[in-house]
Amino acid sequence: MTVVPYKEDNAGKKQQVARMFDSISGKYDFLNHFLSLGIDIRWRKKAVKMLAEGNPKIILDVATGTGDFAIETLKLSPTQVIGVDISPGMLEVGRQKMKDRGYDQIIDLQLADSENLPFEENKFDAVIVAFGVRNFENLERGLSEMKRVLRPGGKMIVLEFSKPRMFPFKQLYNFYFKFILPKIGRLISRDKAAYTYLPESVQAFPDGPEFVSILNRLGFKQTACKSLTFGISSLYSATK
Repeated sequence: MTVVPYKEDNAGKKQQVARMFDSISGKYDFLNHFLSLGIDIRWRKKAVKMLAEGNPKIILDVATGTGDFAIETLKLSPTQVIGVDISPGMLEVGRQKMKDRGYDQIIDLQLADSENLPFEENKFDAVIVAFGVRNFENLERGLSEMKRVLRPGGKMIVLEFSKPRMFPFKQLYNFYFKFILPKIGRLISRDKAAYTYLPESVQAFPDGPEFVSILNRLGFKQTACKSLTFGISSLYSATK
């Protein structure tokens, strides 16, 4: 069953996800760091370090949101970073952030669908996505599109929430994720569905070996999965 933010709505997942992120865009950055206790910042740093060896110059950040992952890649001294997202609200916040920090000459944020990327084949040295593949309406189509625009030998990095499996952390985390986080998120963002959708979508996502298996089936090479922070999140890597 497809998990969507607004269960009473007949719109498809893609439309609902875009509307949800438009709704919470103004509070997204604050909630992201607050609800993860800032750990999400460390996760992005680890992800970008995995790209350093390949020295990528042209990078695509899929489901870029407000552009935090794109900003982190600047440590690699790329010549161009393009971020795409389906939420105009998130992109508006992101573009203002780039302008304020003087990054708008290198980082270009564009409205685009991850399952139908508006780029030619083999364009990017690296393709990255943080906490976005879980929201794809068609996971395999989105991943295939990322592979299409990646140059041969280029690296893809996927950072995504996963399900902790170790006692007692699993139980403590599930309690926080299902009962505490949605209440805080709802209180601050004013969107009743957004932070209920988050744990539901993580629960439904094929994480760990299952996700690696999907990457292998789609023809990615050198696939790997690294568990982060007791399994709260996973860092996947693959090459074309």
